[in-house]
Amino acid sequence: QVQLVESGGGLVQAGGSLRLSCAVSGRTSSSDVMGWFRQAPGKEREFVAAISWSRSITDYADSVKGRFTISRDNAKNMVYLQMNSLKPEDTAVYYCAARGGRLLYPTAGKYDYWGQGTQVTVSS
Repeated sequence: QVQLVESGGGLVQAGGSLRLSCAVSGRTSSSDVMGWFRQAPGKEREFVAAISWSRSITDYADSVKGRFTISRDNAKNMVYLQMNSLKPEDTAVYYCAARGGRLLYPTAGKYDYWGQGTQVTVSS
């Protein structure tokens, strides 16, 4: 079992920045790959970013490339999502997700564990 707890969400003006954090506890091998997803009201959950255990492989949705950065500190069991140049369309609940193995997937169904989510609201 893996437990994930997100924090760092809030209200920010367009163009601003936020850093989301995800605290990871439980079985380490089940969190080899970590991802961030988001879900806006009335929309499906969508992929934002993912990172491998070694941190050597990352993947991003086209909509956030160049603005968001995913990172992880395995010694602290933490995963982060640095979000810069935020836009109103980034408004959503952001979820941290975990899966075992070595492959990064941009698909929510491939992840086994989920946090409760943290709200990010970007005002125009």
